[in-house]
Amino acid sequence: MMYLLLSILFSTGLFVIFKYFGIYKVDVLKAIFVNYIVAFSMGFLLAERKIPITEIYLEPWFSGALVLGALFIVIFFVMAMTAQKNGVSVTSIAGKMSVVVPVFFGIILYNESVTFLKIAGIIIALVAVYLSSVKEEKSNKNGTLLFPILLFIGSGTIDTLLKYIQTNHVADQDISIFSGSLFGIAAFFGFLILTFKGIKKREPFGMKNIVAGIVLGVPNYFSIIFLIKALQDKNFESSVLFTVNNVGIVILSTLVGLFIFKEKFSFKNKIGVALAVLGIVLVTVA
Repeated sequence: MMYLLLSILFSTGLFVIFKYFGIYKVDVLKAIFVNYIVAFSMGFLLAERKIPITEIYLEPWFSGALVLGALFIVIFFVMAMTAQKNGVSVTSIAGKMSVVVPVFFGIILYNESVTFLKIAGIIIALVAVYLSSVKEEKSNKNGTLLFPILLFIGSGTIDTLLKYIQTNHVADQDISIFSGSLFGIAAFFGFLILTFKGIKKREPFGMKNIVAGIVLGVPNYFSIIFLIKALQDKNFESSVLFTVNNVGIVILSTLVGLFIFKEKFSFKNKIGVALAVLGIVLVTVA
């Protein structure tokens, strides 16, 4: 339970940091790249079992890490395109409701329990995510459904693959180096993108973006570490854990927005938070 709570806490911290990125006009792609470098370095420095970088490809989880690392970058761009084409609310809802993907595969692949309380809790949690996330945006955006669908599938795929690889290939002592490898691969793809953009338009990297990336990298590393450690807890089914984790982040992020950033919340948002608590209680009890 402690690892799950820490995962929720550090994941919420990421949303807070991204909020400040907007306030201080940080170049998100550059900060993301630096963040991956920081998280990669932490993974190897804090690893329990030391593995030479040149031998990482021999590990049973490397191919999975390669796919996940690439997905990290791809989904980042899909999120950006969804926000531009469809609006922030649609982006938030599509990303958070993707929890249904790992929940579904948890039941199918790992024969996890299916009870009335559990299904009711998950449905209530999904409704809560929608109501908590939807904002009264004054926007004329009529974007395609392609990007929200890709974001939904991609985000859910990342969580599902993370659970599968952790269950079948990652030893307890390799969690840190596995996570570090994920970020290292993501950093490599990020470097390629930045290089391509630099060829088209040269501009200084900026100390502000480096500092922002360092600040982001530490909680990002721990959010993955604690999520993987929580997934190892035999007392939690993955369908329950992903639901509680996702909805917990929604609740905490909402409270942070309300009390720290003084954001305005509609009646729908308040109902959503109340339903989120109910959904977590039902899923946990089930």
